[in-house]
Amino acid sequence: MSTNTEFNDTMDRTVIPETFRAKILDKAKQTICSDREGQYGTPEDSFTEIAKNWTVYLDKPITAKDVAVMMCLFKIARIKTGRFKTDNWVDLVGYAACGAEVEAENDGH
Repeated sequence: MSTNTEFNDTMDRTVIPETFRAKILDKAKQTICSDREGQYGTPEDSFTEIAKNWTVYLDKPITAKDVAVMMCLFKIARIKTGRFKTDNWVDLVGYAACGAEVEAENDGH
């Protein structure tokens, strides 16, 4: 997940906070609902494949939900240790939304 030139780290954050929040959410929605699926397939398929690889590597069962949670934690670690980068926040929102969808589908919703 990454930002484009219309939405970058130098964006003026003096705008009304709701507007900045809305732009973060809009960019995450654009990224996970159109850009990425065409490139990588559905989040469910992608996270399931990642889970299979992590399961083999860790010798411990990992689920697609676990992948979503760990990717959120990965982004949180970047936010904590790095300089401000809008992309990290957009990605965090995106991984959280995909994780919610994966969990809902696995629970039959």
